Formats: sequence, structure tokens, C-alpha cells
Amino acid sequence: MFNTQAGQSTPIEVTPAATRPARRRRIIVALVGASGSILGIRTLIALRRLNIETHLIISRWAEATVKYETDYTIPNIRALADHVYSIHDMSAPIASGSFRVDGMIVVPCSVKTLAAINAGICDDLICRAADVVLKERRKLVLAVRETPLSSIHLQNMLSVTQAGAIIFPPVPAFYIKPSCVDDLVDHSVGRMLDLFDLDTGDFERWEGWKKDGQ
Repeated sequence: MFNTQAGQSTPIEVTPAATRPARRRRIIVALVGASGSILGIRTLIALRRLNIETHLIISRWAEATVKYETDYTIPNIRALADHVYSIHDMSAPIASGSFRVDGMIVVPCSVKTLAAINAGICDDLICRAADVVLKERRKLVLAVRETPLSSIHLQNMLSVTQAGAIIFPPVPAFYIKPSCVDDLVDHSVGRMLDLFDLDTGDFERWEGWKKDGQ
């Protein structure tokens, strides 16, 4: 390729795509104020172990929930991510579709955040990043934590699913015969990351009924 500006023919070096270094996979992780903050924390831990580049946003109410439900500190959680953004930073790279990511997980996801994403209300970085992921046809997983569900919740779930999102309620799997809460958390996190073709190796998969003694 040549630069012909001002009548000159100066060769321009172009790096073939095949020789460019492959980037790490990138996933946005957002924690909001629904109960179940341990799910988001363990998702970050799993992604770190899998060498996935993580971009983290924590809402104000998520910070309060983390302090109430766990022994983790906010600095501890921030340290698990490669990049951390303020929820008010609308100039962050993840607010633009030109910044390449492989998807986004909102875990846990409140019904308020679900409603805002469904309505396209981009008044904070979590909702804006989710909106970008949807418009760029990338994978958006919402670990919605609420029960029972009203028709409003269900309509929002249906609508956002039609827009391309995946609703992932962290429903316990008792066939794994959990001995503690950690077993249930590991199963939910592992199944969530399965959606990104990532295998945590942290939970038992269903392989059919087992006979006595097996």
C-alpha cells in the first residue's frame, strides 16, 4: 500500500491480520443491588482463573449488598477485575460499540436493572454497556434475582429476550446433592459461563441416573 499524498509514493507498512497478536477474550461484569452478590464475586474469580479480561462495574446498592451479605470488601472485589469503572463514567470504553468485547453478565440482576435495559434507558454505565452489547449483537446474560414474578417482570424478560439477551435465573440444581451453599453457587456460575463456551470445571454435570454403588 502506498501514500500518494502530495504526489509522493511512500510505502505504508500494513500488519497482516494473521500476524497480529490475538487479544484476550473480554467480558463485562456488572453487579447491582439484588441479593446474591456472591454470584457476581465468584463469577469474577472464575473469569480471572480462566484468563478472561474483565471489565467491572459495581452499583452503589451492590456495594451495600456486598457488605451486608459477604465478608468481601469492595477493594477486594475491584482487585479481581482487570478494569473497573464508575457507574457514572459514560466515557468509558465499554460505552462504545467500537470497543470489542465478547459479552456482558449482569450478576445478580435486579428487576429494576432488567426494566431499564429493556426500555433502553441508558442513564448509567451498566445500562449503557448492556444497550451497546445488544445493539452490537453480542451476548448479554442477565442473572435475574426475584421471586415471585409479576406480569411486568415477565413481560420485561420476554421483551429483552426478543432483543437478544439471555435470562439466567440462578436456580439451584439439587441433582448435584450440594453439601453447602458454595456448591450451589459454583453450579450457577459454571452454567452461566457455559453460555460463553467457558468451562470452569467447578461443578458436576448431569450424566444420567446413577445406579446404586456408582
